[in-house]
Amino acid sequence: MHEEALVGDLRRKLTELGATPPGGRITRATVRVGALAHLSAGTLRARWATIVAGTPAEGAALDVEEAPDPSDPRATGVVLVSVVLDDGRSGPGAPAAPKRG
Repeated sequence: MHEEALVGDLRRKLTELGATPPGGRITRATVRVGALAHLSAGTLRARWATIVAGTPAEGAALDVEEAPDPSDPRATGVVLVSVVLDDGRSGPGAPAAPKRG
């Protein structure tokens, strides 16, 4: 059950980032899996295509970092570290829109 909550949160975050103006398709995501998370890096990789199906991250490449420290405050979670959008913008969590004009 906790695994599904982690996957659901990740999916929601990716959907929100793709919809944030000016929005766009996510081409790469970097995710950190905590040492005590109920979702392994291998499981995340295996389920990635299903997790992102129908989101702006569908077809995106996945980079997974494994956090080894069980005393890290985020050790039980999965953290979206960064994304790259199809227009080249990137950043931690929610990428900033480029200034135009």
